[in-house]
Amino acid sequence: MAAAAAAGVEDRLEGEGGNLQVNVSGNDVEKALKDLKRRLQRDGLFREIKKRSFYLKPSERMKQKQREAKRKRLKAQRFKSPQKSKPGVGTGSR
Repeated sequence: MAAAAAAGVEDRLEGEGGNLQVNVSGNDVEKALKDLKRRLQRDGLFREIKKRSFYLKPSERMKQKQREAKRKRLKAQRFKSPQKSKPGVGTGSR
């Protein structure tokens, strides 16, 4: 947060659409631009632009949504509780 405050990046939400204002301090445009890009990436703007850049049929959209939900579920499970290996499970011998 201190880095964002030092560069002069601040959020102001107005209505439903959010306005992002970047103040450049000390003629450090590159740092302000870097902070802006990082902020936009974190908010998911680039992912949304990429997703809307082409048309997906409703069936493809549903499949993609299911894939993303599965990936998200597996990721949450991986971080929630690490699996312990059970003896005799997954060794391939009978």
